[in-house]
Amino acid sequence: MNTVTRAQLADAIYAQVGLSRNESAALLEGVLERISASLQAGEAVKLSAFGTFSVRQKAQRVGRNPKTGLEVPISPRRVLSFRASQVLKARINGDAPPAGGDAQDED
Repeated sequence: MNTVTRAQLADAIYAQVGLSRNESAALLEGVLERISASLQAGEAVKLSAFGTFSVRQKAQRVGRNPKTGLEVPISPRRVLSFRASQVLKARINGDAPPAGGDAQDED
């Protein structure tokens, strides 16, 4: 399994868009910073034909230590979730993309 790095993404921008390497890296950092800031503010981020990132609030609950069986409170927290678009799901499975292009919210 290979991991896609920021450097690889910046190089792809450089190769396809024609910006300088520094401009490509700055563009990528700007996009990632904007996505992070939106998620931190509790906003959903929808990338057409890719998916939706959203932040959900999880309530406090009781968990168990699997070793001892002791109950342990799990504090409330915010978690990041990702829902892939139908187009991305189709591409991953080698299927034809759904009619209508970038339908996101249907399953």
